[in-house]
Amino acid sequence: MSAGNGTSAEQGVWVAPGRVNLIGEHTDYNDGFVLPFALPHRTVVTAGLLPGATRWAVSSSFASEPTVLTPDDLVPGRATGWAGYVAGVLWALTDAGYALPGAELSVDSDVPVGAGLSSSAALECAVLTAMCDLAGIDLPVADRPRLAQRAENVYVGVPCGVMDQAASTLCRAGHALFLDCRSLAVEHVPFDLAAAGLAMLVIDSRTPHQHVDNEYALRRRTCEQAARQLGVPALRDVDDLDAALRALPDAVTRRRVRHVVTENQRVRRAVDLLRAGRLPDIGPLLTASHRSMRDDYEITVAQVDLAVDVALDAGALGARMTGGGFGGCVLALVDADRADAVRAAIAGAYADRGFDPPVSFLAEAGAGAYRVR
Repeated sequence: MSAGNGTSAEQGVWVAPGRVNLIGEHTDYNDGFVLPFALPHRTVVTAGLLPGATRWAVSSSFASEPTVLTPDDLVPGRATGWAGYVAGVLWALTDAGYALPGAELSVDSDVPVGAGLSSSAALECAVLTAMCDLAGIDLPVADRPRLAQRAENVYVGVPCGVMDQAASTLCRAGHALFLDCRSLAVEHVPFDLAAAGLAMLVIDSRTPHQHVDNEYALRRRTCEQAARQLGVPALRDVDDLDAALRALPDAVTRRRVRHVVTENQRVRRAVDLLRAGRLPDIGPLLTASHRSMRDDYEITVAQVDLAVDVALDAGALGARMTGGGFGGCVLALVDADRADAVRAAIAGAYADRGFDPPVSFLAEAGAGAYRVR
């Protein structure tokens, strides 16, 4: 890789959003069910074609110097850092048999990094959407999440499921995305907070997590081993939880399986409630999800547990950590007129404990990746 500048004229602008997962954590790589929605925070790619030898000149708000990628860089692991996610998409497209022209891509983003809001998926999906349009690639939108996931799994080396890329690509404004992570079947479930007199407060705990670390990969390996021990393709196929727990040899594995199986049940119950227009009633499911992540999956940290507890004490209808864990963000479902009070209570509790001040915002369900112009 080398630094350099492209010479293309601007040809278009594409965006892809970050996401929060309403409920369904660590179920995606177990072929289960998730219910994310897209954030207003977005990654923007301004792109145009480059003449001559194939190369991709990439500049970004993440780095002070631009980078030039060549076909030699389209080898898993060759490019690192933020550029690895761009190179991963280019590699996945070429590996799938698509011919890519040279291009200049300028990347900007307001999706917080390390907060569990899928900044990496937003980058991948914005680049993928731009390159498909620039190259005239006929890749159906429904097939794009799997390709972007492969870029992250194989090129970058992050063993993530498909939820983040699906949400960044497929979400619809005013809806949550009910996704079957095995079939990629989707249903856009109405999720109109304002009409219900509610608000979704997102609290960034300011405790960045790292998905490439051993803990995330260990959870996935444990689930895959448990599925093999139980003789099922994936943990989403466990029908009799009690029998499954009796068949497993150790307490840690039993806890991990219990979380995944009950989390899938909570997702499906939340979807039933949203279909019935009973949005406030999902609150207890959010709280139960958090307790399962805390006690059975063991992926929370003190800052996120504190935010959940204080939000509930301050009147939230439900609260949970969202994202892969070991830091990141908390969701709190609140009456709209209680949002400021809940926000203030959490900030005060953080100050009392000596934690870094949290950053919070209200989130509404937005649209997936699209071309702006």
